[in-house]
Order: sequence, then C-alpha cells, then structure tokens
Amino acid sequence: MHIAPHDNKNRPIVDVDNPTVPLNYFNIVKLTKGQAFEYQVPGYETCVAPATGTVDVDVEGVSYANLGTRTIDVWDGEPEGVYAPVGAKVTLVCVSDRAEVFIAGARYDTVLDPFEVRAEAIDLVQYGSDDTKTHRKIKHILGQKQHDKVGRLLVSELFTVGQGGWSGFPSHKHDTDRLPLETRHDETYNFRFRPNYGSGLQMLQREDNTPGEAYHIMDGSTIMLDSGYHPCAVLPGYEMYYFTILGGLSQRSLVQYFQPTHAEQINTIPGIKDMIAKFK
Repeated sequence: MHIAPHDNKNRPIVDVDNPTVPLNYFNIVKLTKGQAFEYQVPGYETCVAPATGTVDVDVEGVSYANLGTRTIDVWDGEPEGVYAPVGAKVTLVCVSDRAEVFIAGARYDTVLDPFEVRAEAIDLVQYGSDDTKTHRKIKHILGQKQHDKVGRLLVSELFTVGQGGWSGFPSHKHDTDRLPLETRHDETYNFRFRPNYGSGLQMLQREDNTPGEAYHIMDGSTIMLDSGYHPCAVLPGYEMYYFTILGGLSQRSLVQYFQPTHAEQINTIPGIKDMIAKFK
C-alpha cells in the first residue's frame, strides 16, 4: 500500500496491471533542460501534469508547448495538464532548467482525442473549515469540466489549508460497484509536504468500526488504495499536498460511500457536498 520515497529513475512507480490498483498507472519523470522522455501505455489513457518546471508535449504529432508554470514547488502557482489517449506515443522535452512531471493513467479501451488543460481552466473547490481541522483546497486537472472528453481518469491536486489537519474526512470508500451507493475506483496518491521534512499519516480501515492500518507518509511517499476507508492527516506546523489519480472500473463519475460510524460529520463540514459533486 505504501511505496517509500525513492529515485524511480523515470520508471513507473505504479505500472500497468499492478496487483493492488490494476486500474491505475503512475510515473514521475525528472528531466533537465533539453532532455526528452518518451512513453506509451497500451490499455491506459494518461495525463501529463508537471509538478514543477516546463515541458513541451507531443501526443502522436499534436503539440502542446510550454506546459507547466511552477518553478519552486507544487505550491508555486496553478497546475496544468495534457490528456493523452489510450496507448498514444507521448514525448516530453524539458524547456526549463529542470522539470519533475507526473504521469497519471487509468485503464480504458476507447481512443479519444488529446487536449490540454491550462491554468485558467483548472476546476477549483475549497471546503471544510479551520474549526473542524478539515480546511482543504482541490484543484481538478481532469475533473468535471473535462467529463465528456475523458474515459475513466480523474486527476486532481489536493492541499491542506493552514498547518495541520485532516483530509479525506468523513472517512469514505469506493471499492465496490453497487450503484447508486458506491463505485469501484482504484486510487493512487503522491504526497508532498511544506517544509519538505514534514510528514503525516494515512489511515485505512477495511471495515467500519474495526481495527485498521496506518502508514507514515513523507515527502514523496506514494499510497495505493484498493479498498477501505482512508482519511489522512498532516502533523501540526506543516502543509500537505497530494497528487491524486482515480480510475473507475465501469464509469468515470466517482460515488463515495461514507463510513456509517462517521457519516453524520458530513453535516459539520462546510462545502463538502460541493466537493462530492466535482468528482465526475
């Protein structure tokens, strides 16, 4: 479930047909100026999203120049992305001094058209409150605005607002297709902290009101979620970010099932219903 921070040398961190999250694909590519990287992922649609730096992106001959606006870290401006169809040949060329690029993917079987999502088209949601320790900002790269252009891939950036607090609460899961209550969506996170020596906790309960698991997450940690309720928290004095990949089994729109023990907390957290509506 937890992949510790490491230099993946531009090789997939979560590869195709991963036994824990077979619906997801994830790679982090690090480049220096002028350096190129090429990939194809048969059976998966993907999204190129620079964490920092700027790249030119070519998708089967369709070019998108100067993708990425951030230079310092993921808090330094708005995200951008390019959607690449299933199995497409994609080439990245670094045009800044250096770049760190997330490549997110979801299993799908229909070839769609590529497109770009620039900073002004990001779908922003902010909810929670400082009083409830749940204040959070979500920046959807592939969200509701792109619903008709994408197969089953949802890509977002999530930020804790302020220092310390909880995310993913009230606890919820999405591991079983049983509409209208819930959908099966595999989920993968990559965490960052500010300052980068901060850390946090990823909880996981397989069933309501039973003992669960916990993982110590650090800057660069990757978490794969296949089932169960999964809130996370950041230590006081630090800010937390996580890049989020969701891949649906049978549909793109996410239907979350809130943990019965804590479901009444939905009514205590401002704006949470708007957050739920955006994962489509």
